[in-house]
Amino acid sequence: MTIYGVAILAFCYVIGQLTGELLGHLIGIEANVGGVGFAMLLLILVNDWFTKKGYMDKLTESGIQFWSQLYIPIVVAMSAIQNVKLAVSSGIIAILAGTIPVLLCVATIPLLTKLARPKSADPYEHHHPVS
Repeated sequence: MTIYGVAILAFCYVIGQLTGELLGHLIGIEANVGGVGFAMLLLILVNDWFTKKGYMDKLTESGIQFWSQLYIPIVVAMSAIQNVKLAVSSGIIAILAGTIPVLLCVATIPLLTKLARPKSADPYEHHHPVS
């Protein structure tokens, strides 16, 4: 059912928010650190696991897809209300928390590109010509 998709998304969001709050507390910042990102990653992992196990039906997928399409505008809106000036003036930890993940993502793009490439450069290598 569609409601299961929404329930999975809500579960991932709550766990992500709790993780972000915990991480913020552990590093000494009174803020949620990456809660929405953790929720997105958890949603991807749970969705993949449910699909592999065969638990995902079309209606559940449509519930997740519906909210996923709304998720990016919500993240953009949440980012727009954050006080970047205060975060940067708070110290080097805030700058590193933003810079390091971006650099890691940029560095993994070539690796992911290599992994996604087909093993053979010639797509017709396995086809035999008709005589």
